[in-house]
Amino acid sequence: MARRLLALLLAFMGALAILNVTPVSATGSYSYTYSKFLYQPAPVVPAFAIPGGNFTLYLKGNNLDVKGIEAVSILHGPYDLHILSATAPAGKDMSTVVVGVPKDMAPDDYFLLIKTNQGTLVLPNGLKVFKEWPKTLKIAWVSDTHVTTGAKIGYVCGPYFQNNIYKLENMCSNPIPLHSIVATYSAYQYWAMKGATILINTGDQSDTSSDLTAYRIIFNITKLASASGLPVVGIKGNHDDPPTVYTQILGPTYFYVTIGKFLIIGLDTGGDRGYPTMDEIEWMEKVLNEHKGYIPIVLYHHPYFFAPRWNYLGGVIKNLDPSTDWDQLKEYVGHYWGADPAVAKRFLEDVVKYNIPLTMSGHIHHDMYWLYIDKEGHKHYFLTLTSTGAPDKEPNPPANPKHSPTWYGSNLVVISENGSVEMPYTPVKIENDKVRSDFISVPVPQEFMIFRYETSLGTALKFINELNNSVSGPIVVPVPANAKVDPSATNVTYKVIKEREIAGQYYMLLNVTVPKGVSQLVIDTGKDTEKPVLQIAYLQPSHPQPNSDFTVYFTAQDNLGIRNLYAVIYDSNGNLVKYGKVEKFPAEPASGKPGDTFYIVELPGLKAGKYKLEIVAEDFYGNKAVLTKELNIAGSTPVSSPTTTSTSSSAKKGICGPAAIVGLAIIPLLLRRRK
Repeated sequence: MARRLLALLLAFMGALAILNVTPVSATGSYSYTYSKFLYQPAPVVPAFAIPGGNFTLYLKGNNLDVKGIEAVSILHGPYDLHILSATAPAGKDMSTVVVGVPKDMAPDDYFLLIKTNQGTLVLPNGLKVFKEWPKTLKIAWVSDTHVTTGAKIGYVCGPYFQNNIYKLENMCSNPIPLHSIVATYSAYQYWAMKGATILINTGDQSDTSSDLTAYRIIFNITKLASASGLPVVGIKGNHDDPPTVYTQILGPTYFYVTIGKFLIIGLDTGGDRGYPTMDEIEWMEKVLNEHKGYIPIVLYHHPYFFAPRWNYLGGVIKNLDPSTDWDQLKEYVGHYWGADPAVAKRFLEDVVKYNIPLTMSGHIHHDMYWLYIDKEGHKHYFLTLTSTGAPDKEPNPPANPKHSPTWYGSNLVVISENGSVEMPYTPVKIENDKVRSDFISVPVPQEFMIFRYETSLGTALKFINELNNSVSGPIVVPVPANAKVDPSATNVTYKVIKEREIAGQYYMLLNVTVPKGVSQLVIDTGKDTEKPVLQIAYLQPSHPQPNSDFTVYFTAQDNLGIRNLYAVIYDSNGNLVKYGKVEKFPAEPASGKPGDTFYIVELPGLKAGKYKLEIVAEDFYGNKAVLTKELNIAGSTPVSSPTTTSTSSSAKKGICGPAAIVGLAIIPLLLRRRK
C-alpha cells in the first residue's frame, strides 16, 4: 500500500513538474519573455548611459519593428527615448537600434517599455543612467544564490551557521531558518540600501535549471533591487545549465557591457565542463581588442585558480609568465579549467596581455582570494565568493576542524579607473604568500535578513539586523493600490518618497532606517484584525519514538503575513522542554513557492512520557493563534486531537480537508529527502 501511495505521489509530482515548465505567453506575463524580442539589454544585463548619450538594442530577427521606447522609474519619467538609427545586417538573425538618451534625463535605474509590431516588452533593470560616468565602480557581489522552490534551508544565529538545527543547540537560543529566496532578496536589497554602483551575481542563480518559478522569483528580486536604484549584472552557473529557462527569463549566456571606461565581460563556463570554450576566449579577445584603454573585469562561474591541496583560501603568485612558466603556473589552476590546458593557458596569457585587473567567480561556496603579480609587476585579482543562498557549504563552526568555516555572504569590491582593486569591508590576512583569513566576505544575509510577505491586503517586511549598526537607504516595495504605511504597526524610521504604477503593478519607494534587532514595516489597505489559521497535517513518523527526532508538518495562513512562527513543548508537569539553549523551535517553509502555506518544524527526541506541543503563530498586528497537540511518546497513538486557542478574534474553519493537506504536504518531504 505504501509503495502504491508513493508511486501515486511521484506521478503527481511529475505532473506538477510538467505544469511548471509550461511556456509563458506574452499576454499578461510579457515581462518574462524578453528573449522573444531581445538579446540585449536583458533582465540581468542592463544598458548603461549618461544624459545626452546613447545605448543599443540588439533585437532578435529582422522582422521586429520598434515603434517607440519609454523609460520610467518609480521616481522619474516617463521619458520618450529617441531612435537614432536602425540596422538589419543582411543574412543575420539580428538587428540593432541605437537609442538616444535625452539631455534632461534624471540619473536613475529605469524600466524600459519597448513598443514593437509584436507587442510591448516591459523590461525592468533595462537602463541605468548615470549623471556622469563613474571613476570608481563599487561592485556589490553575490554568488551561488541557488534560488529554489524546494526546501533549501540553513540555520543561522549571528556568526554561526549550520545546515542542521541541532548543531546550534549550545550556540544559539533562537536559530533562524534561512531559505535561499530570503537570503537572495536580503542581500540584493541590503546593497541597494548601501548605495553600491552595480550588483554582480557570478552564477548558479537558480538551484535547478528547469525551475521556471525560481527564475521568475530571481527576475522579481532583480526588478526590486534595480527599482531601488541598484542595476544588476548576472552570469549563469552550472546549476543554470542547460540554460533554456535561464536565457528565456534572465539573460544571455555570455556578453559584455561598458560603464564609462570599465568593460565587464561575462563568460559561460558551462555545466559539467567548468571552463569557457576556445570560441568564447577568441570572442573575448575580439571584445578586448575593440575596447583598448578600458579597464576589463571578467566574470565566470568556476574559479580559475583553485588548489585546495595546497591552500584552500588562496594566496599570492609572483613573477611567473604563462608563455614561459606554464609548467609552474598550471599547478595552481583548478581541475575544471585544467581539463583543457590550451584554454587555461590562453586565458591567463590574455589576462597578462590585456592587463585584466579583476576576475570574479563562485561555485565552490567558499571565499577564496588569489593575487597574481606578473613579471611586469601588474596585479591581477582572482576573487571567489562564498554562497549567498545555499546551505550546502562548510558550516561555522566547521564540520571538520581542519576545514575553514564559511557562512551566507556577499561583498563589496571597489575598482578604480587606474585598475586598483580593494575590498574595503574585508581586509585579507596573508602570511608567506598564503591567505590566512577564514572570512573574506561580509555577513549579509547571514546577519541581515528581510522577510517579505505580500497579500491582497498589503505588504509586510520583517527585518532582522544583527550587524553592529543600523542600515539606511532606499527600498522599493510592491503594494496594492491605495495601500499606506501604518505607523502603529511599523517601528522602522521611514519616509515615503513616491508611489507609482508601472505596467499594472503599484510600487512604493521609501527611505528607511533599519535599527539593530528585529523590526518591521507594514504597508496595507487596512488593519489586520484576524488571527492566523493553523492546522496540523501529520507527524513524521506518525508515532514518535522515545529519544528519536521527529517532524511536524502543518499549514499556516494570515491575511497579511505571519511575523513569528514556532513550536514549544511542555512536559507533563508543565515545564518548558529545551534542547541545549533552544526553547522555541522555528518553523521553516516546506517550499519556496510564493504563497505556499505549508511549514515544517523539526523537533528533538523526547524521553518516554506525555507532552504538550504548541505551534504559535503571530501576525504583524500582534494577532496570535496557538495550535495545541497532546503527545504520548511511547510508540502509541497521540492521546487527543489538535485544538486551537487564540488571543484575538473568533476562530476560523480549517482551510481544507486533512487528506488533501497530507497529500500536498508530503511532496516537499519527498523532494527534501531526494535532495
